[in-house]
Amino acid sequence: MQNKLTHRLSFWEKDIFVPDFDFAVIGAGIVGLNAALHIKYLRPHAKVAVLERGILPIGASTRNAGFACIGSMTELLNDLKQMPEEALWALVKKRYNGLQRMIAKLGADVIQYEHYGGYELFSPEDQSLFDDCLHKMEAFNQEMKAITGLENTFTLADQDLEHTGFANVKHLVLNKAEGQLHPGKMMKALLDLCREEGVHVFNGFQVQQIEEEETCVRLISQENWGVRANQLIIATNGFTHQFLPDLPLKPARNQVLITAPIPGLPLKACYHYDAGYYYFRNVGNRILLGGGRNLDPKGETTTDFDTTPLIRSSLEDLLSRVILPNQPVSIEQWWSGILGIGPVKSPIIKKHSPRITLAVRMGGMGVAIGTLVGEEAADLAVKTF
Repeated sequence: MQNKLTHRLSFWEKDIFVPDFDFAVIGAGIVGLNAALHIKYLRPHAKVAVLERGILPIGASTRNAGFACIGSMTELLNDLKQMPEEALWALVKKRYNGLQRMIAKLGADVIQYEHYGGYELFSPEDQSLFDDCLHKMEAFNQEMKAITGLENTFTLADQDLEHTGFANVKHLVLNKAEGQLHPGKMMKALLDLCREEGVHVFNGFQVQQIEEEETCVRLISQENWGVRANQLIIATNGFTHQFLPDLPLKPARNQVLITAPIPGLPLKACYHYDAGYYYFRNVGNRILLGGGRNLDPKGETTTDFDTTPLIRSSLEDLLSRVILPNQPVSIEQWWSGILGIGPVKSPIIKKHSPRITLAVRMGGMGVAIGTLVGEEAADLAVKTF
């Protein structure tokens, strides 16, 4: 077993690498990096640090499926059971505007953004759910036009079924506002931009303890290093319970696979299945497929990055039975990511105390909403600086 690193910072390290900061952000994901970057735009001379426990920004930002999505019809219908209509459409607007803001900030080519649209699949057993979608489609499109500017954001797309090769799928509904991107390229571009603007990004800095004092916030690392900042933003999403166990937020693991290249793959879009509990897309000529946490809600409320036989087998079954029926395919890689969810899908963006701001609970929509959540949290922190 390796010995724990216990050495104290030298004068040189403290003076140059870990000075006192004006602002510190815990979490180098989409939200945290956007928060740090926005602070530098608002206060160019401020000392800003991002503290990330992993060598990479581990969590969900580099481990998601790369869906640039704002919500399928069945997801939105389900959300209406949890929140008022006005709140739902305000949230969808924030997702859409967040995507546009992120694309404009980083560049569509840089993040490999592809505007192919997003489809929702309905099996014959889903007929009543499909009928609910048809019944609501006109009203939803009126709301979506005010947000996206598009006519008929949601459209019936059964004519596209013959090109997919899907089995046991009766209907398709297209969301024209959705697309897909490369999460790795997105996060690298954000990190590069932060460093260009002078943000100090510390990887491998696992914050163990937060101590709010009268004049600063002290952040104690696993190595017992102390970092002081005037203002702190917590952007740890599904891992926030470590610091704030009573917050209405819990982790949710999503398991993902990607296949080896498939010659002649006809699919080129994002797809949602079983009310959004499963999702898949093309990555070039590969299939990326994830989801299934509804099979074991309690077991998937975890920050453990393992994959499990139950969900792996359900994803493999969906791949061979519905997506690529009777077609041999090799699975090349498995992984999982940790989301932050709660009783509603709206994020938590608020002052927790005079020196601590929260920017957590992305509800599985971090790619879409993370840019604006980070910027709003930065605005709050700067106001009280």
